[in-house]
Amino acid sequence: MQCPKCNDDNCQLINEVSTSGKDFGAGKSCCGMILLGPIGLLCGFCGKGKQLNTNNYWVCNSCGNKWKV
Repeated sequence: MQCPKCNDDNCQLINEVSTSGKDFGAGKSCCGMILLGPIGLLCGFCGKGKQLNTNNYWVCNSCGNKWKV
């Protein structure tokens, strides 16, 4: 891959992974256990609402230019 800014071929592909949303909570598990029994405990463990986002882009090692894949 060549950099669109300086036309150098010393470029690297970068993959960033980020998470957002709710994660496991001990409070959720305890409340779920009290209200729904063992099924409620599992619902607290599942961590629904957590999302993984990936961003892929190229970086030129010569000039520092970044561009999307």
